[in-house]
Amino acid sequence: MEKILDRFLRYVSFDTQSDENSESQPSTAKQLKLLQLLCDELKALGVEASLDQYGYVMASLPSNLGGREVPAVGFIAHVDTAPDASGADIKPQIIDKYDGGDIPLKGVPGLALKPSEFPELLHYVGQTLITTDGTTLLGADDKAGVAEIMTAVQYLCEHPEIPHGPVKIGFTPDEEIGRGVVKFDVERFGAQYAYTMDGGEIGELEFENFNAASARIHIQGSNVHPGSAKGKMRNAILIGQELGSLLPVNQRPEYTQDYEGFFHIISFKGSVEEADFAYIIRDHDRALFEQKKELITKVVAFINEKYGAGTATLELRDQYYNMREMVQPHYHIVEKAVKAMEMAGIPAKIQPIRGGTDGANLSFKGLPCPNIFAGGLNFHGKMEFVPLQSMEKASEVILNLISLYAG
Repeated sequence: MEKILDRFLRYVSFDTQSDENSESQPSTAKQLKLLQLLCDELKALGVEASLDQYGYVMASLPSNLGGREVPAVGFIAHVDTAPDASGADIKPQIIDKYDGGDIPLKGVPGLALKPSEFPELLHYVGQTLITTDGTTLLGADDKAGVAEIMTAVQYLCEHPEIPHGPVKIGFTPDEEIGRGVVKFDVERFGAQYAYTMDGGEIGELEFENFNAASARIHIQGSNVHPGSAKGKMRNAILIGQELGSLLPVNQRPEYTQDYEGFFHIISFKGSVEEADFAYIIRDHDRALFEQKKELITKVVAFINEKYGAGTATLELRDQYYNMREMVQPHYHIVEKAVKAMEMAGIPAKIQPIRGGTDGANLSFKGLPCPNIFAGGLNFHGKMEFVPLQSMEKASEVILNLISLYAG
């Protein structure tokens, strides 16, 4: 058996950053290099696997239960890393037997992972931590999940005496930009139930996520020389700021938690003449989600009434919905995940995702798909790290789930 650490380090050596500005599928060709490697590794293990034109790796282990029929269960992870920080030339640091102190990130002098800032570090004293060197993200989101699935598959292939039903494996691109399963063929995948291995720290189990929408707002101003601007200039930057001020301050991400939703401005670019603002809108409650969309629509209408028709143009697009309504009728899949964690000696922490996963969209495509921890923390930035023992336990949970589905 290849050690999961070696596997993980190999996968994070690939730059697989996705690009939300690209229209292709996958959004970046470099993701295909790791996807092809995974397909080849599966085939080398004797697993039937394919990589399609959209960047989906799908693989299948047939049941060894004879004629006894059990549900096919799938495990899915994404290979892309977030656009928030560089995913190129990653130099992981391996901290053996972590002592509870500050961890210098040696690529940036003076930068360190500190328990005073990240107290969750102290949960992992004595364990092996993999961190960044401070210049890039690590890629545990979600290459930890990829490594965990591949390790479980290898174990099954090398231990054919272990009873299991049909097992399906999927690796996807572009999850970080919300397009991970846009063209994912659920029928071809062939699972009745699945799990994304894409959660955070050990024990996390999630079957609720935000309802999500994006709002892009274009402000058309009018620029004249400031010396003669009175009564003529309409400053697009200031109008955009005014629009933002009309949204409730207490519904910004920095003031919300648990099931509370938010409006979050994620980008701005512009000038006096014209400006573009981008927001994301989130809420677990579908009715409150619809109210938020209605509010931003009314705010744009108010700006147009005040400054003239066409001043503000809104492009509002739903991105994904709360998977709970699709998973709840099949709650036994959540109960099995809890049991699989208990078998591994892990207390399950069921909590809502303050975000989304491929599992949300897959659930609405007809494949109920809760989300299980991959083990990493501080995703999307240079403070990202993952405990080795959490990855090992996640792979054990996968094997336990396969055993439970086999009856």
